Amino acid sequence: MDVRNRNIGRRVSYWRARRGLTRQQFGDLVGRSVSWVDKVETGQRGLVRLPMLEVVATVLQIDVAALTDDDVARQAAESPDAVEVRAIRAVLGSYTVILGDSGAPPGLARLRRQVDYACSAWLSSDFTTMGRVLPGLITEAQRAVEILEGNDRVEATRCLVMSYRLASSTLLKLEITETAWLAADRAMMAAHSVKDTICMAVATRCVARAVAYLGRPQAALDALVAMANRIEPELASRDPQLLSLYGMLLLPAEMAAAQDGDSDLALTMHRRAGEIAGMLRPGHCDPVNVFGVANVALHRLAALVRMEEGGRAVTYSRGIEPQALIRLPRERKAAYLLDMAEAYRQCRQYPEATVAVTRAEQVAPEEVRRRPATHMLIRRLLDVTSGQSSLLLRQVANRAGIAN
Repeated sequence: MDVRNRNIGRRVSYWRARRGLTRQQFGDLVGRSVSWVDKVETGQRGLVRLPMLEVVATVLQIDVAALTDDDVARQAAESPDAVEVRAIRAVLGSYTVILGDSGAPPGLARLRRQVDYACSAWLSSDFTTMGRVLPGLITEAQRAVEILEGNDRVEATRCLVMSYRLASSTLLKLEITETAWLAADRAMMAAHSVKDTICMAVATRCVARAVAYLGRPQAALDALVAMANRIEPELASRDPQLLSLYGMLLLPAEMAAAQDGDSDLALTMHRRAGEIAGMLRPGHCDPVNVFGVANVALHRLAALVRMEEGGRAVTYSRGIEPQALIRLPRERKAAYLLDMAEAYRQCRQYPEATVAVTRAEQVAPEEVRRRPATHMLIRRLLDVTSGQSSLLLRQVANRAGIAN
């Protein structure tokens, strides 16, 4: 019972903090003292009665099982939950800042640090952190744009556009497509207000991904090519940031062409992206956009998989240097491994596909356990695997909460 009390107490503490509640606020909401909260969270006092467990769970806006069941608790903690998704949706649909409720002027340096933190969470595939920080980050960036002027306003808009982009990308991975499109559209509107090249490039990429997810790859391609053409005259400066931005328009263009079944155009985009990557110093990898030789190669592999050319994708993967993959962030490594799993599945190499999925879970657990697309891949593999591969895959499925 002591162990159970400690586990429940630890989860109460986790969800209280995740909801942004102090001990006093939480105690007031459940009708108990701060001392009672302290004892519950440290396991000195047990929540042994179901009515009190239900009160606590209701206040924390979670299921009782998220406090009492180990598997449910782990799954609930590994992704933005309904409360956080609603908070992201609410801030995207709010116009109070635009209509004059700007509040105190935010510090631009602090805003930049918050954006950097969110970018780091994204590259680490930390969906939970994204769900928790994005609503406040978007609101603060909106306030900065409304209050600041001149170059500071442009910088604040870059922060806002990046915040929208992170929101859209996170929601797309969770397949909440309509809200992801809303975030992307907000990014484009914000970028257009300052007509800054960096803002426009980031927003265009964001919009294109959302449009492609909605089944309109040609519209995505048109937007990406138009923005790339807009940047191209400025590439003579060989500015690494511009080169990276340009390259990161070509890579989703390659993916959109692959989605549309245009293999020739996909290859053209890949080759041009390779040329741009070659203009950067050896080993360069943009810390935010992750543009570089390695990411160009990973997008080529992904494009082949999208075109159902699994055999060519497996062959192509043999030319990717393992050392280059080591330097990539977890989000990119996991994406590569999951693309490899799908390529192996297309080739009916099911043991190899299983190994790729299990390696992806080790690298970035939330990419495997929380993404609907990965769940679909696991279900497809479960239908065709047997023996040790089936056992390993079933263990992954159980951790992901995939029903039998």
